[in-house]
Amino acid sequence: MNLPNSLTILRIFFVPLLVVVLLTQWPNWEFWGLSVHFEVWGVLILLAAAATDAADGYFARKRAQVTTLGILLDPIADKLLICAAFIPLVAMRLVPAWMVVVIIGREFIVDGLRSIASVEGLVIPASPLGKTKLFLQVLAGCIVIYSARHAGIKLLAYVLLWLVVISAVVSAVHYFLMFWSQVDHRFKQRQSIPLVLEQKKNTPDVPTVTP
Repeated sequence: MNLPNSLTILRIFFVPLLVVVLLTQWPNWEFWGLSVHFEVWGVLILLAAAATDAADGYFARKRAQVTTLGILLDPIADKLLICAAFIPLVAMRLVPAWMVVVIIGREFIVDGLRSIASVEGLVIPASPLGKTKLFLQVLAGCIVIYSARHAGIKLLAYVLLWLVVISAVVSAVHYFLMFWSQVDHRFKQRQSIPLVLEQKKNTPDVPTVTP
């Protein structure tokens, strides 16, 4: 258990906390005349979780502490966080359900492609589109949560949601194209091996003549 893995596990613990805050719409506290309602706590929790996502990768690379546990837990923590951020917003009638289906469905599609690729001994690298998508998800999630009590930013929240959906679809297509190109190349390699062996089998041995 190192620092990057501890941050990843902390991100997982943020998930139920975020769900409870959004669904119960509590706490709503007063601090020295300043009102801090549930939407502020929701935004702070989501930002803190996103910060651990950036920090665990940074420390894992900086300290050379990339572990099997971290590789397994990091994508799981990301998926749980996205689900915790967007599914309660459907119940709160702040996000259309079909948008959340597209956003979360993209995550499972990409995970499925990576699993198939790993069985074939292939690696689908993370793309800039994926990182852009994650940034937009966190930003849109924060704006939508904050719009629960501030109707003036609902238009901005809706625009960001559309950007998240578009980036999710585009990045999913991009991952599929990378997956298909690698799998197709591997398939062609497998097909060429029997042909090469058959050619070697049918080629007569030429005796070498020594002077």
